Amino acid sequence: MTTAGRGRGQDRRRGQGGDPGQGRDHGGVRVWRGGGYLLVGLVSGLVSLLMLPLLVVGVLSTAVGGLGLVVFPRMAVGVRWWTEWHRGRAAALLGVSVAARRTGLPKGIGAQWRQAVRGPEARQDLRWLCRQVLTGIPAGLVALAGIGGALGTVAVTAVWWLFPEGEPLRLLGIVPVAGWGAALGLGAVQAAVAGAVTWWAVPRLARRHARSCLTALAPSMEAQLAERVGELTESRAGVLDAHGAELRRIERDLHDGTQARLVAIAMRLGVARETLPEESGALAKLLQEAHEGAEEAMTELREVIRTMYPPILTDRGLEGALTAVAAGAGIPAEVELGDLGRLPAAVEAAAYFIVTESLTNAAKHSAAARVVVRLTRDEAGLLIEITDDGTGGADETRGTGIVGIRRRAAALDGTVRVTSPVGGPTAVVVELPCGS
Repeated sequence: MTTAGRGRGQDRRRGQGGDPGQGRDHGGVRVWRGGGYLLVGLVSGLVSLLMLPLLVVGVLSTAVGGLGLVVFPRMAVGVRWWTEWHRGRAAALLGVSVAARRTGLPKGIGAQWRQAVRGPEARQDLRWLCRQVLTGIPAGLVALAGIGGALGTVAVTAVWWLFPEGEPLRLLGIVPVAGWGAALGLGAVQAAVAGAVTWWAVPRLARRHARSCLTALAPSMEAQLAERVGELTESRAGVLDAHGAELRRIERDLHDGTQARLVAIAMRLGVARETLPEESGALAKLLQEAHEGAEEAMTELREVIRTMYPPILTDRGLEGALTAVAAGAGIPAEVELGDLGRLPAAVEAAAYFIVTESLTNAAKHSAAARVVVRLTRDEAGLLIEITDDGTGGADETRGTGIVGIRRRAAALDGTVRVTSPVGGPTAVVVELPCGS
């Protein structure tokens, strides 16, 4: 009893410099938790050993009517849940926290299959399964032998008299004894040895296995980068929505507030000019200048509002706005719109200005007889294609049209491709991410 007490105190002191949470648990708790962890790991290692051939069957089932295309990705998700459960167990034993990895399926069979076969996390899970078989089973057997040896020795010592002498017992590792003295002495020695090994080895082996598990399943740099890109994509969606809402608010305030006041001022100045007698002289001239200045300010304000967020987008939406632009382009233009869904206001405004500038360029420089404007939406974002049958040979250095298109696309992290060989046709392809 005294020796065991000293062992617990020494373990507690050593635990203060070990894993988080280790110093808060005394030796008995660490043995209990470590033993339970390893024994569960023994069972999970056996289960993992069975999962490996099942995964092979899932891959081979692709040859049977393509069944594996549907089944295997879901098996991979099951493996992901399995590994995440083990990560949670390892983190709980070490007293640390880990961020959960993605466990869902993307949309589409092709994307699901690519994630299950080519995804870095899928390969990581498969390597962990093999590792769990090779490490979890031996570590669990060590815990089973240590704990079972200590408890089994106590049980056998109490009923030594039930085992008669004989060679079969020796083959089983049981040494027959002749009396209580020998039974208690031998049992105490065996229990002490098994208990000491268990006390010292099981917690350390469990913690080492847990650290190995967390290391093996830690997100790779590629996965961390993909997660960061996902976070940035979501944050960009929020920024675009907020930016669009702010643009609409400013446009509404300018249109309904500032512009309305300028109109009222211009009207009053006009009325004042009409009521002045002809001999007013300098006062009439000042009123005329003020009236003309107010009208110029209104014109400039309308231009600012139009270039910031066209009111026609608020009134008619993107489809109606592009239809109106195509009708007044000065060149036969056809607009084809796919299912665009809900677009951020900033993307709608950029698409409107890009199409407007492209139609203006085509009308001025291409000598085209027809322009086709096509807008589609996919997982990457909004795709804008403007194609004309003109003479081609577009030169970005001779104007600001294409440069302006590139700047608007770059502001939203979009891309622009211009193809304009001499003799035509000219194609402008713009991709704008929609933040979702």
